[in-house]
Amino acid sequence: MQSLQFLVRDKRILLYGFVIMPNHIHLIWQMRENSRQADVQRDFLKYTAQQIKFDLQQNHPAVLEKFRVQVKDRSYQIWEHRPLSVPLWSKLVFEQKLNYIHQNPVQEKWKLADLPENYYYSSARYYLLNQDDWGFITHYAE
Repeated sequence: MQSLQFLVRDKRILLYGFVIMPNHIHLIWQMRENSRQADVQRDFLKYTAQQIKFDLQQNHPAVLEKFRVQVKDRSYQIWEHRPLSVPLWSKLVFEQKLNYIHQNPVQEKWKLADLPENYYYSSARYYLLNQDDWGFITHYAE
């Protein structure tokens, strides 16, 4: 959350929607003027990977070992290479993707909440209850 907050406050992105799941994340963001997608994505993934690594080192060292890799520039690989990036070229497609990510925690596979708005690490409450828990989401209609 700190990394997303930083990217918004540093005027690198507009964040329209998100959900953080146990093993993946969905983001709907727009690069701001003078921000390149590759740079923003790299910085976000690098910072969050470091934070996850530090947390695992301190609290779950056995789990951290599952992320160990044999490459010359790092000891651990937290995020997958080449994360999926999908252009949202219309309001309809945007709303479909936003609904999809908000439904993620309530899917049968996860059962993390009974309703999208009851899952804390999501922008669903912002859109469904007009409740801004984070202070850095931009409504897509603005």
